[in-house]
Amino acid sequence: MAIHVINEAERCLQCRKPMCQEGCPIHTSIPQMIKYFKEERLEEAGDMLFANNPLSLVCSLVCNHENQCEGHCVLGRKGQPVHISSIENYISDTCLERIHIACAPKNGKKVAVIGAGPAGITIAILLTQKGYSVTIFDSRDKIGGVLQYGIPEFRLPKTILERYKKKLRAIGIKIRPNTTIGGALEIKDLFNDGYESIFIGTGVWRPKKLGIRGESLGNVHFAIDYLANPDAYELGNTVAIIGMGNSAMDVARTAIRKGSRDVTLYARKEKSMAAKGASSHEMQYAALDGAKFEYNMTPVEINDKGPVFHRGIWDAEGKLLGYEEELIQVHADSVIVSVSQGPKSKLVDTTEGLKAGKSGLLQTDQNGETTVEGVFAAGDVVLGAKTVVEAVAYSKIVAEAMDAYMKNKG
Repeated sequence: MAIHVINEAERCLQCRKPMCQEGCPIHTSIPQMIKYFKEERLEEAGDMLFANNPLSLVCSLVCNHENQCEGHCVLGRKGQPVHISSIENYISDTCLERIHIACAPKNGKKVAVIGAGPAGITIAILLTQKGYSVTIFDSRDKIGGVLQYGIPEFRLPKTILERYKKKLRAIGIKIRPNTTIGGALEIKDLFNDGYESIFIGTGVWRPKKLGIRGESLGNVHFAIDYLANPDAYELGNTVAIIGMGNSAMDVARTAIRKGSRDVTLYARKEKSMAAKGASSHEMQYAALDGAKFEYNMTPVEINDKGPVFHRGIWDAEGKLLGYEEELIQVHADSVIVSVSQGPKSKLVDTTEGLKAGKSGLLQTDQNGETTVEGVFAAGDVVLGAKTVVEAVAYSKIVAEAMDAYMKNKG
């Protein structure tokens, strides 16, 4: 591993205009990172990465690098790009415990963070560094949100999240697991207890339905529910997955690892258009693991035998012209619906003035403040199902806005 990473670092051209950095949603200083690495200034590189992106270690594993940093590397135009993610992972993994998170003296103000996902963890760290006393509330027993319950172990080892939990506690962040805000406790209770500002980063955990007959049958499951605890399911040998995004790839690869032998993913669109829904690397890995892909398949019903499809007819420009007359019955022991998800509504239902759009996503201004004064939000609950690095990048903006709000209020 080390020799490979060193060789990759040696290939970096140290471009004057680093396109890799331009392609990174959080603008990681990749040339500087590689320079420090080559000069054996590993801890400086780790400090720099953490300061820019507290979830650098996570992002080095789960980012869509082929479309971001590595996809913009100039060496990739005629050959192979520098494997930036491996270099970042080596540094961040090696240095996480060594990193000293400098925090200002406590200013006497408390902040509540609802949701221990990527956005919540980022906000908690940044505001603790500024001197605030932060408590994280999460409805589940472990931190991480989608990192813990939506990404398989083979893509993101959960020991990493335990290491982050230790870092959070080391700088004084309090964590209340198994606590749903919008249940026994509401946002008004947090304000009553002296929290100066509240951050919502609850993610998107409500599965989106296909809207067809049969979705309540016993052989049908939703992807986000399955990924939260695959061991609770007995899918059988043959699995049909409706959807072809990154979550569907995770479902397919997990199901195969759990013993299913005939796993097929179905997409409504034709191949060139459906492929845009997931990382090509993830699709390649799913195929390598044994998953199969079917295109031009629109689900019309699910029955006890499995899903029923109409085969679509598309023109050369990707326009749907119609469907073939014959319905196609697919025989499957289990059907998993993986067509995205939206936010749950508990907070909106229990908080006067908190508004959401038609999709259920919270309404915020450009700085993340919701329609309730002092309540901010970021991550998937605002943007919809996006990437981890996008959630972190947006949360950095929101942390500054929360800090400014509390200082002005004071």
